[in-house]
Amino acid sequence: MSAAGFLLAVLPAASVLLLTVATRPRRTDTVAPLRLAVVRAALLTGAYAVLVVELLGALHALTRPAFVVAWLLFLLAAGAAAVLRQRQAAAQPQVAAPRPVPVGAAMTAGTGPATPAPVTDGGAHDVAPVQPDRVRANPLARAADAWRTAGRGERLLAGTIGGLLLVELLVALLAEPNNFDSQTYHLPKVEHWVAQGDLDFWPTAIHRQVTIPPGAEYLLLHLRLLTGGDALHNLVQWAAGIICLLAVARITAQLGGSRRAQLITAFVLASTPMVVLQATSTQTDLVCAAWVACAATLVLDGLHRRAGLGTLLGLGAATGLTAVTKTSGLIAVGPLLVLWGLAQLRLAVSGRTHAGTARPVGPVARTVGGSVLILLVAATVVGPFMARVTAEFGHPLGPPRLRESIPMERHDPQSILVNALRIGHTAFDTPLAPLRRAGAKAIINGAEAIGVDPQDREITFGREIFPEPAWYPDEDRVAFPIAGVLALIGAVVALTRPRRIDPGLAGPLRAYAVVVLAAVLLHTSMIKWQPWGNRLILYALVLAIPLAGLWLDALFRRHATGGRGRRSVATMTAVAVLATSALAGVLSLSYGFPRRLVGDGSVFTTSDWDTRFLRRPQWTDEFRWAATAVRDSGAQRIGLVQQNDNWEYPWWLLLRHTDGRSPDLVALQSVLPERPPADPTSVDAIVCTGSQPACAKLVPAGWRLEFRGYVGYALPPGR
Repeated sequence: MSAAGFLLAVLPAASVLLLTVATRPRRTDTVAPLRLAVVRAALLTGAYAVLVVELLGALHALTRPAFVVAWLLFLLAAGAAAVLRQRQAAAQPQVAAPRPVPVGAAMTAGTGPATPAPVTDGGAHDVAPVQPDRVRANPLARAADAWRTAGRGERLLAGTIGGLLLVELLVALLAEPNNFDSQTYHLPKVEHWVAQGDLDFWPTAIHRQVTIPPGAEYLLLHLRLLTGGDALHNLVQWAAGIICLLAVARITAQLGGSRRAQLITAFVLASTPMVVLQATSTQTDLVCAAWVACAATLVLDGLHRRAGLGTLLGLGAATGLTAVTKTSGLIAVGPLLVLWGLAQLRLAVSGRTHAGTARPVGPVARTVGGSVLILLVAATVVGPFMARVTAEFGHPLGPPRLRESIPMERHDPQSILVNALRIGHTAFDTPLAPLRRAGAKAIINGAEAIGVDPQDREITFGREIFPEPAWYPDEDRVAFPIAGVLALIGAVVALTRPRRIDPGLAGPLRAYAVVVLAAVLLHTSMIKWQPWGNRLILYALVLAIPLAGLWLDALFRRHATGGRGRRSVATMTAVAVLATSALAGVLSLSYGFPRRLVGDGSVFTTSDWDTRFLRRPQWTDEFRWAATAVRDSGAQRIGLVQQNDNWEYPWWLLLRHTDGRSPDLVALQSVLPERPPADPTSVDAIVCTGSQPACAKLVPAGWRLEFRGYVGYALPPGR
């Protein structure tokens, strides 16, 4: 990447920082205001990025100059908003800091709204100290003050989180994109947009290039055009991981969690192997989870005060960004919005604001209008893509093969139960093979006993066979037994005995637990089991993690006042679990696949090109061999022959022009009825992956066909 490309890539990051200043909440009683500002900035930037792609795509102007202008304008607007916000803050009269309020009394579960209070690092009834104005106004000063007042345990938690994030950043910068799905459709769709200059669908044998929601790829497109390559592509998911950590920590604070509870929550999530591995990848699951977490923290704000215009726009952006990134995330956003709507109606009916004054006439209508606004904003973000899909396939969810391959096709209670048990078995998998086999055998026997085939295609993706080991730290399927079990326990306790976590927050805790469990139940009743299903449910895990942090903190707090034996056993058990979680995160970062720090395939010792092919190292030389022959022939227009799960992205890299222009690649097969493939006689060369017989059928008579394992090429006579 050139120096100019690096400087241009700074534009989005600088915009987010300025927007964080500009969107900082004015209310002095806002929980974790800086984190809320980051959430707002992320949503605003994400929505802007999507809409810029849609607008410039409609104008056939997906070019580097157009994107540079768009980001310069956004940066100027963000800077102006930040300056205005700072001036307003400086003009406000100094207000004495509010008296400390016990955290346990931060929110009440009665009919009237409650007031969140500052939280500190101790138990549920610790008191937040009054900080000097200079500390409250300066984030760095606040961070320094927090570190100074933190205990050794809290410093260890924070240090581990920071260490993991920094090493993940290093891996993300050093490793080339090498995710399997990214080679097949995530990154090829970005290259198609760059080559075309618009978002029109194209003939392809890989339907996922056009049917799967492209929200995360829209973000990658910005980096691709600004930098001219894929060197920073992994940073999109890394940044999404940061947003997830900030959002879940804020959710914990909103539910009354102390500083220690917030750190535990962030620690458990940061050390979860799936999060560690996806944070250095070009997958899309962590991006989806980030938007869901943003929606969740905004919804919790709506439990105790009427939503303003900014919150409504934020919820609409979060909903739209979730839908345009991964529609399965709506399984969680839907219940969250229902909770928000019910809370807003309760506040409207009570006729009181946060301060307790009477409301004007029509509060219920205002809530309904706010709900409509949320849907309109969401439709603005995701609508253009859905309109293109509907126009192409006659259905907003795409062709039948997509609608029938992933969603459950049976919804009887027995099938849903079997599907849920299989998803749970894969999510909680461990290296203990006997335990895995025993659990799988029990599920299979139980399924057969209630008349359900455990391998039924209507509840199982493709031709996959249950069970499938998922404990190994592979980004596509690694299990999360520690985080999953802790989240499950926390959800059950919050649902059944919320007062054990915080007596003053029984209502909000129980309501949030209901939303989490509803999301999990909806997922298991709507999404088929598949070996890599753990990454598909990552959004639900992120949503549930705050309950784990709250429960663990309550456990520490409760047993700190108990007897010595009781205290030592409970505390040591919890500490051992957290230590094991940290070990799992470190090992995943060190030895995880397909990006690791040490061992075979290390980002320090493996070449750039070999890193791209760590999933299939035997294809490395085959792709280069074919691409070299095609380049040497002088071919300009090149035909593609491939199957639905083949790698296309290497061709875009190997056949790119020396001046950086995209190669002219056209598909010789197409699964889109309205997009016929190119005529094989209209191309100068053909490159093939996968099936040699399928390639041979499309090679014109008299052409020379060469094949080597997985890859082949064909050239006309004389070339």
